[in-house]
This record gives sequence, C-alpha cells and structure tokens, in this order.
Amino acid sequence: MTSSNWPPKARGYFAIGAERSSKALNLGNLMRSAHAFGASFTFTIGAQYQALEARADTSKGHWHLPHYNWENPADMILPKGCRLVGIELIDEAVDLPSFRHPLQAAYVLGPERGSLSDALLERCDFTVKIPTSFCVNVAMAGAIVMYDRVKSLAPFAARPISEGGPQGDAGSARPDQHRRGRSGG
Repeated sequence: MTSSNWPPKARGYFAIGAERSSKALNLGNLMRSAHAFGASFTFTIGAQYQALEARADTSKGHWHLPHYNWENPADMILPKGCRLVGIELIDEAVDLPSFRHPLQAAYVLGPERGSLSDALLERCDFTVKIPTSFCVNVAMAGAIVMYDRVKSLAPFAARPISEGGPQGDAGSARPDQHRRGRSGG
C-alpha cells in the first residue's frame, strides 16, 4: 500500500462526541483522535464552556472537520440514516469486540466522572461497552472505539494465524527474527 493510500479509508462515515464534557484536555485529545481516525465531524452535548476550548487538539481538527455544540440531547440533529451509538459501561451494553459498527454512526461518550444521561441513552440506537474492569478516560475510550471501527470497516489484510503481519508486509518479521526481535540482535 502506498503512502497516498494510507491509512485505508473505512466504509461509511462516523462522528464522535461527548456529553457534559468538562475537561478541555480530554475533549481536545478526543478531537485530535477523531481527526486522525477520519471522523466526519465531532460534537458535544451540554459541554461546559472550558471544554469547548479543546486546547490539546494540536492537529487543529476544528479547521478540518465540523464541530457541533448542542445544549441537550433533544437538540441533536444527526444526518438521515446516522445511528447513535452510546459508549457506556452498563450490563445491557454490547461488548465492543462483538459489535458490528453501522456504516453511518455517531458515537457518544459520557462525561468524566459520570454516565450518559437517561435522555441521551433513550436516543441511542445501540449501547456499547469496552471490556474493561472500570471506566477509562473519555479520550482513550473514544480512541479505542474509533480504532475498532477502522479495524472492522477498512480494507486491511486478515491477521495471520502465527505471530507477525501478513506475508510480504513491511511490518512482518522474517522467520529468523521471531525470537531475536526486529533488530536481529
């Protein structure tokens, strides 16, 4: 794959956002990851003013993709056919590794030190959980979900049965390098 084809483009489109976000650094990291993973837009619902500054977004994602600020879940207007996917660590949520991502999706995460509101959960078409023992940082959870989406919907080669990458890939080690590592030492 040449650099002009990298990274592989996943089918469909997606957006990612957070409800009641209060930490500018977390939102900035989420927006930076969204830009890197190819999101179509980002959003917040009921964010505190400081969170909208998103100082950690060093990629300046707001220059490259739209960002929407909604006051509450009732104000959200998603494109026709876009499925809302809540990311929440609740018993009835589907485990992320078992979830088939919609081609058109908007993923929403809850606030730091909180959960998605009941009003937002009612709007969700699906609720998904990351299989962890406890909640992780909002920005990290968003990156995990976006990685899983890209891995699921982009045209990557299948993983081999043995260690390493697909045969012929620059990232796969030669058979004599498996025990010694990539440097050969």
